[in-house]
Amino acid sequence: MAEHLEIATPTMALRAGGIETSDYAYGKGHTPLGRTRIGSVLNVLELHPNWKLTGPMWSILSKAFVSRATGPVHVFLRAYSPDSILIRLEVPELRLVQKLNPNVKLIWHPVYTAPDGQLKEISKDCRLVDNAEYDGRDKCVSVLFQYLRTFHDESNTKATPTRTSMEELIVANGHKDGI
Repeated sequence: MAEHLEIATPTMALRAGGIETSDYAYGKGHTPLGRTRIGSVLNVLELHPNWKLTGPMWSILSKAFVSRATGPVHVFLRAYSPDSILIRLEVPELRLVQKLNPNVKLIWHPVYTAPDGQLKEISKDCRLVDNAEYDGRDKCVSVLFQYLRTFHDESNTKATPTRTSMEELIVANGHKDGI
């Protein structure tokens, strides 16, 4: 199985926020799990529409995938959820790998879908740019929240699902006003 998890680019990518985020990461020169040999096959097969049935398989593959990291890992975050495979499984597994290999560094990218459907990254000053890298999850999530709070256009239906899910998370954490 290991040979089917090999990456075709110099760096590995992880993502949260839909298949478009995976395509975006690949377009930037990084290989996400879905672009490995096994990931590509499983994506085409569409094994079952019920995530509760296919999720455990993807969880096992995700842990196996990140355990192969040998260098920088780019994390593209279009939506943040503490319950996502990324946060719940992949990042903790990478922390274990980092203890054995200091070359494994996480590089975080906050991603937003512009009204034209193009994905862009969010800079520290909340501009949409081609590349914005952060050395920590908290900085990345903070910039993403700030952008959604301050600059999200309600008529941008391409980004509304992300804003809605993140607003629900904020409200669930006790902030009555949401984003």
